[in-house]
Amino acid sequence: MNRIVALGFLLLAGCAGTTPPTMVHQPMTARPVVQNAQAGNGAIFQAGGMRPLFEDRRARMVGDTITINLVENSNAAKKSSSSADRTSSMNASVPTVSGLPGKTFQGMSLSASDAMKFAGDGASAANNTFTGTITVTVIEALPNGNLLVSGEKKLAINEGGDEFIRFSGVVNPATITTANTVQSVQVADARLEYKQNGYIDSAQVMGWLSRFFLSALPF
Repeated sequence: MNRIVALGFLLLAGCAGTTPPTMVHQPMTARPVVQNAQAGNGAIFQAGGMRPLFEDRRARMVGDTITINLVENSNAAKKSSSSADRTSSMNASVPTVSGLPGKTFQGMSLSASDAMKFAGDGASAANNTFTGTITVTVIEALPNGNLLVSGEKKLAINEGGDEFIRFSGVVNPATITTANTVQSVQVADARLEYKQNGYIDSAQVMGWLSRFFLSALPF
């Protein structure tokens, strides 16, 4: 029994330290590709990592790094309402007529009414702001010159767990500044994540058994 309990604690500890899944482009980083040497290496000139003397240092090859300025700010609001109202009534009476059977029902009056009313109102709003910086790596140079970048920043917060900031997307080299930076709003197909693991994050997640009953029960 003690072994089973110990094994359970080990499994929980392992789960607490796992990296949360991601949706950003993979891989997270890439090493520079060795270029074919066109000339012999010298004391200063190295063909494998050659860049022109007067070329700026903006990223353009696999393995280069770019600093992304995160300036995400989105606002959305929606409001809707609807109403319906219907009322109907009906009156009927049986006149007194002599010589007819069923004299018990003569002189009786009938009435019926129906009323229906419906009103619905709904509203939703969202406001998201994300600022900061993250340096990513060029993982692919596309044929048209655009750069596919991806990167991750990991922060350890005492014993509360780890925080992960991840970013990926397609960068147009024309938007890269001379300081080798680009605004996140200028990145196409951008994917930005902010996640964490640890007991604080686990406390905010519904247990698997509760999720099962929530999806299975019809009421």
